[in-house]
Amino acid sequence: MDATTDQAEQVVAGSALHAGRLITRIENGHADARAVLRSLAPHCGRAQLIGITGPPGAGKSTLVSALIRELRDRGRTVGVIAVDPSSPFSGGALLGDRDRMVETSSGDSGVFIRSLASRGASGGLAAAVNDAVDVLDAMGKDVVIVETVGVGQGEFEIATIAHTVALVLVPGYGDALQAMKAGITEIADVVVVNKGDTPGAEQTFRELASQGFERTGPDGSRPWRVPVLKASALRREGVAELVDAVDEHHRFTGQTQWRTAHEHARRRARFTAFASDRLREELLEAAVDDRSLADPYGAAEEFVEELIDAHRRLAAQRAAGAAAETEKK
Repeated sequence: MDATTDQAEQVVAGSALHAGRLITRIENGHADARAVLRSLAPHCGRAQLIGITGPPGAGKSTLVSALIRELRDRGRTVGVIAVDPSSPFSGGALLGDRDRMVETSSGDSGVFIRSLASRGASGGLAAAVNDAVDVLDAMGKDVVIVETVGVGQGEFEIATIAHTVALVLVPGYGDALQAMKAGITEIADVVVVNKGDTPGAEQTFRELASQGFERTGPDGSRPWRVPVLKASALRREGVAELVDAVDEHHRFTGQTQWRTAHEHARRRARFTAFASDRLREELLEAAVDDRSLADPYGAAEEFVEELIDAHRRLAAQRAAGAAAETEKK
């Protein structure tokens, strides 16, 4: 048995040690990790993927901790990818594995938690998040939660990863959400007013609930009415209702083309990211020389045109070969 097969089998068997090592190699860009991911592919696609996003200070990590408890009480295994702000010096996650989450799941083999550094990636999402999600999926986790750094236009990336996105807000955010309607609310499948036991929570909840957010699926089917919930993660109030809402959305999308479109978008994003990484490793670095640095725009245009021409020639050769095979038959 080669090393790639052994690593893949260990992950599928649920080894947290091997999963952690593989995610580290993915995060650090080791090429050999790709081979393991390819071996894991047949074991992926079973987990329910949940995205947790929202502004800093909304209590996302505390809410994820409460979600872990609720999901475990329901007999589900859980994986968590927490995307942290990056250290400007080391590139590593500043917060590390979230202490609250780790304390929640200490000694529980049904929970696996890992922090990844955003490293300035678009939308605050680490480039390795998609691959890390697949590792936890292949481990056999029933639910994989991705908690993002914060909120902003770039956070749309979470919608290409998670089946269901929960937007976590805090009291006083009702007015601000009006300005965000064309932004982050376009990806929110569930809205949660956290810290529901604090002043202003009820008013914010009512303001949001009265706005009647809806999302329309890609197949033009009946829209999903975005539920607005109130919760207190610290008191674990409203958490069961949040899990119920997420499950209902998962069932809803599974009955339409929404889920299929989501999986297609995720595969497309992963293809693009993988191709970009390979091009950067194999071609771009070699293409950068004194001439290209002197005229980066012209050199880049010439480089891209050469790649396009090579692709067209290869496509033409394949088409000619296919035609020849057809004539033989």
